[in-house]
Amino acid sequence: MYGRILVAIDESETSDLALQEAISLAKDQKAALRILHVIDVSPAYLTVDAPYPFVEYQKAMQEAGEKLLANCVTKARLADVNVDSKLITIKMFGERIYDVIEEQSKQWPADLIVIGTHGRRGARHLMLGSVAEGLIRVATKPVLLIRGRKKDA
Repeated sequence: MYGRILVAIDESETSDLALQEAISLAKDQKAALRILHVIDVSPAYLTVDAPYPFVEYQKAMQEAGEKLLANCVTKARLADVNVDSKLITIKMFGERIYDVIEEQSKQWPADLIVIGTHGRRGARHLMLGSVAEGLIRVATKPVLLIRGRKKDA
């Protein structure tokens, strides 16, 4: 049913759950898996006057993203899944992560997008926004949302 599965990851526990589900689904479907990580460095343009600190910040984000992807690819390969990865850096203010994920789902082209969601509501949702919610609004492919684990109260 799904020949190409795109999973968007960040460094959260919820993202790890989405990756686990995508690996399991790809293995079950004998599908190709692409792991996508998007780095947004655009806000730094607004807060840093000198270009040198920004370059260091961008380099650190790039290296962290590459390390994260390498670890995730290793997990998928250990599960005997056909996998590749892509790292994209947003540099332009106003470009949104969910638009990048949608564009990648078309370019690759994916049959399914898997993404974690924190399930925030109220003020926390307003302040933090939601990549998953934005993706659902713009996606032209099916989206599988993986909920984070509930924390004990």
